[in-house]
Amino acid sequence: MVRCFLIHTVCPVSALGTGDSRVLYSRVFGPDEGVVSEQNREVSPERRRVLQREKVSVVVRSSSGETVPGEEALALQEADSGVVRLRAGDPFHEEMSALWLGVQSLGFTLVCEPHENLLLAEGTLRTLTRHCLEHLHMLGQGSEVLLRSNRVDALLSRLLPHGQLLFLNHRFAQSLEKEVVAYMAK
Repeated sequence: MVRCFLIHTVCPVSALGTGDSRVLYSRVFGPDEGVVSEQNREVSPERRRVLQREKVSVVVRSSSGETVPGEEALALQEADSGVVRLRAGDPFHEEMSALWLGVQSLGFTLVCEPHENLLLAEGTLRTLTRHCLEHLHMLGQGSEVLLRSNRVDALLSRLLPHGQLLFLNHRFAQSLEKEVVAYMAK
């Protein structure tokens, strides 16, 4: 299962200071660890949100690879990518894997449970990234991910329903592509 999907800013590692990466979009799947664990049952909802933001920030810091801004027509195949193993307790209770993809100044990250098929997760991340870049024009001037969060939610509900990675055959993948393109054209 995928635990969360993030879109964040990326800058060269040498230029990173504390708090330089900014989370533009985040979606968490699965049970809230704060609700599930016994020790956090008494924590207020506001404190849970703060803890969730801190977890996302840790993931962004650890999955921000070095990306140098390039030309606008940077191909997705040439994007920097990688996998980072997140130790138990840093920031999740269990060990997780974070797959990231950096395209110009944007980073796209999937956090998966350690037993997930990483090749399937990478394919899903590349598909999500491609659709975000093509249909939401995220690399263009004046692009605001925050204003298009409902479109990203729709992409996730179709390509990653409830955080589950989908094994797709060719026909189903084509059908899903047509559905996504039709929705994004609205």
